[in-house]
Amino acid sequence: MATILVVDDSAVDRRLAGSFLEKTGDISVIYATNGHEALAAIPQHFPDLVLTDLQMPEMDGLELTKEIRARHPGVPVILMTAFGSEEIAIQALQRGAASYVPKKELAKELATTVDNVLAVARAERGHQRLLERVTRIEHHFLLENDATLVSPLIGHLQEHLARMRLCDETGLIRVGIALHEALINAIYHGNMEVSSDLKEKDDQAYRQLVEERTQQSPFRDRRVFVSASVSSSKATYVIRDQGKGFDVNNQPDPLDPGNVDKVSGRGLMLIRTFMDKVYHNETGSEITMVKHPDW
Repeated sequence: MATILVVDDSAVDRRLAGSFLEKTGDISVIYATNGHEALAAIPQHFPDLVLTDLQMPEMDGLELTKEIRARHPGVPVILMTAFGSEEIAIQALQRGAASYVPKKELAKELATTVDNVLAVARAERGHQRLLERVTRIEHHFLLENDATLVSPLIGHLQEHLARMRLCDETGLIRVGIALHEALINAIYHGNMEVSSDLKEKDDQAYRQLVEERTQQSPFRDRRVFVSASVSSSKATYVIRDQGKGFDVNNQPDPLDPGNVDKVSGRGLMLIRTFMDKVYHNETGSEITMVKHPDW
């Protein structure tokens, strides 16, 4: 059972977030009312993840994220954002947060976001003891449209990233989140051609369409191509799908604070925040992500 520390100065919001988490049945929730209480609680309870509000007195979510990364780099942080906190959310992601969920989307997005971050964090921790010193690692993968392959692949890639010592534990989780978003985009939005706009408007219809297209041609027959090259100087990841692509010159800027609150743009925002270089090919069917050392 995972333990999650929920931090929010509002008792109503704190309990609401906790209730959404406890509905999953395999999460234990503890609470703190501000950043100082949260930092005191972490060494006592050893939470697997911290879910924090951004706007709080005494120590806000931005400061808390920075302190957790410095003191407990293996504990991922997810932000709860409210309208008007978009710019601070971007700063927190840049300083170490693993993901974020708009407060108005907690009911739909919180459980999935937490599951994704926990899966990535556990995959990274489970491989730490197996790491060896190597000079360069290259791998190529050919994946079906099966989202259950994503977490094992990320764990494998994190293992080799850690071998090269390019980043700390928090950095490994953040790279894992970027890879997760890119792989899910390639499967659902690329190969299956299911629009993220539909997810924002009707999550149930989105999931139903995904399920239908896993059985339909040509969607079911498409594949995702993944290549990874990791050395002590940088890691380069290339993910390509066989979908129709998109117009890379006609996309809203995911780092614009005005777009932070949109579920549909969150994936690319996380990718661009957590990776040092990100670019697409002309058709939009391939993304290249580069990670340089944190030091």
